[in-house]
Amino acid sequence: MTEKTDRRCFLARGVLGAAALGAAQFSIEENTLLAAVEEGKAKPSQTPTQAPKTDIPPGSLPCGKIRNVSISRLLLGGNLIGGWAHSRDLMYASKLFTSYNTEAKIFETLELAQACGINTIQLDPACWGPVTKYNQHRTSKIQTMVCIGLAEDKTRMSEIIKRQVDLGATLLYSHGGVTDAHMMNGGSIDVIAQMVELIKAQGLPAGVGGHSLNMPMACEKHKVNPDFYVKTFHSDQYWSATPKENRKEYDWMRGNPNDHNANNDNMWCNNPEETAAFMETVQKPWVAFKVMAAGAIMPRIAFPYAYRNGADFIIAGMFDFQIETDVKIAIEALRKLAKRKRPWYG
Repeated sequence: MTEKTDRRCFLARGVLGAAALGAAQFSIEENTLLAAVEEGKAKPSQTPTQAPKTDIPPGSLPCGKIRNVSISRLLLGGNLIGGWAHSRDLMYASKLFTSYNTEAKIFETLELAQACGINTIQLDPACWGPVTKYNQHRTSKIQTMVCIGLAEDKTRMSEIIKRQVDLGATLLYSHGGVTDAHMMNGGSIDVIAQMVELIKAQGLPAGVGGHSLNMPMACEKHKVNPDFYVKTFHSDQYWSATPKENRKEYDWMRGNPNDHNANNDNMWCNNPEETAAFMETVQKPWVAFKVMAAGAIMPRIAFPYAYRNGADFIIAGMFDFQIETDVKIAIEALRKLAKRKRPWYG
């Protein structure tokens, strides 16, 4: 995927060493990361053999289904493993994340996620390495929801899909940024439909990802029929949200190439009310991502908002020290869920 077509081209690439920045400049969580790096806690070690301690009873985190695959209502986001962090113009963040998330720390994170009830990680193909190695040593493997690119050529598209199947993907879907770019650049919806059918032919659940509401709208209109959607969703009530009068939405219908880059890397769902209303009409599982607006909204606010407004599953990027708390928040949000117009799909 190139920077031209990958909507994550705006992700901050770390260029400064974390230790050189000074702990005084960091937030509490950033100081936690920096301390682990400086004290050597994040150095590679042997794969843990004992399950991590957690006071979350087994089975507490509810699961749903996408086709025949049982998936925890909260998924682990894989972008922190790869160091891809929406950090606006903070240049040190990606370097800090990758310095902390060594292979050993990734193993600990995955093991803790499973111990807390998370059974699936959303994954970019570039991050297969540590996840594959982790699963090789486990009888209970973590499932993978893998995003892939698009190819107009059917043979090439089949090769992309088969590669991920061979690596062990549990579910496949089109990368949101790539899907958006494809459509904004005049690409055919038939390419997306072809991808969906080729994934299904491999026996895996097939999804379509995107940031724009036009994505599920176009798929529903043209009867693309994916097994699930992966669509951004978060409230716009946070400090750095672009004011409504200044927002620019993906506009495939009129050929307008505006996207969230125009909003200074601070919004991924420009129209949450419209998104929730349309997804009420969609009778397929909806996996919501960027539910915390890339760290701008606290989980205790973001998770209930997403579930209450129709998301069947949510993806959250989490460091190991955040997982147990976040799982408890998800469990509580689901337990207390009272007002939800959209039926559960999956």
